[in-house]
Amino acid sequence: MAVIAKTRETYPALGPGRADPPGGIREDLSDIIYNIAPEDTPFMSAIGKDACDNTYFEWQTDTLADPVANRQAEGTDPQELNAHAEPLRVGNYTQISSKAIRSSGTAEAVDFAGRKSTQAYQMAKKGKELKLDMESMLLGLDVMAAGSSASARVTAGVGAWIHTNLVNATAGTTPGKDAPTPGADKAVEEDDIREAMKMCWDAGATPTVIMCDGTIKQAISALSQSVSELRTAANDKSPAYVVAAVDIYVSDFGNLQIVPNRLMPAKTAYLLDYEFWSTTYLRPFNSVDLAKTGDSMAQMLITEYGLRSKNEVANAAIHGWDASI
Repeated sequence: MAVIAKTRETYPALGPGRADPPGGIREDLSDIIYNIAPEDTPFMSAIGKDACDNTYFEWQTDTLADPVANRQAEGTDPQELNAHAEPLRVGNYTQISSKAIRSSGTAEAVDFAGRKSTQAYQMAKKGKELKLDMESMLLGLDVMAAGSSASARVTAGVGAWIHTNLVNATAGTTPGKDAPTPGADKAVEEDDIREAMKMCWDAGATPTVIMCDGTIKQAISALSQSVSELRTAANDKSPAYVVAAVDIYVSDFGNLQIVPNRLMPAKTAYLLDYEFWSTTYLRPFNSVDLAKTGDSMAQMLITEYGLRSKNEVANAAIHGWDASI
């Protein structure tokens, strides 16, 4: 149906190459800012938190002697005392992480959609980014470093600490100080999970989580089924659905929850007992006002922390898993 001549519409352009609506029509800009960037930190959120009062913080680990044939005659007076080992003293360095933002006086004065203060909004966003930075570094293979006036201190990550229970990797000399050397890339295999769990069990450990990236998570799910063998479930109260994932792996030595983490090192999976890890803070998260320079305001989010591996033998690592093989 044709439009009656001289009907006023919003479509006509106001000039060459312009398509703005005429008549002073106001913009319709929502006050909601949609952000889908991931901000979850599964490892740091699950482990404990504690404090330290030095840039190098220490703790002790210990173990029991291996069982031996222990039979004594009645009335025995031991002539030799049993050998004993002292607890092992280990430590890690704290590292400093920060984010800073500066806003002009004008930026604070104008009326931004979706936020009353651009500085406050950006600081909140930087706080989430800072936690993602921390999660990535805590899970990494970086070894500890004391730092200097010209270089930052480094806290050893999970990958540098796990030293005893390794699959497809050669251990370094000292946990936390020497990272393991991964073997050649290989396919994701259930036998590797079984081997890692057996190592942990032999040592007295009971990890409860497999942490891996998304590609390895899908590969683990694919171990139990092919496309033609997808399991279908249904009952009389809900529609049928297809089960194409594995979220709990039941091993001979305990159940493992499979936790995908976007910030895991590539081609690596950790079998973790969260109780044996903690984030140790020398300085908790703090917002600091920086020196005012001209017509602007600046703030910094800062924290100083390290990773405490309470006993690395409680965990295991599988290296070189390539989901594309």
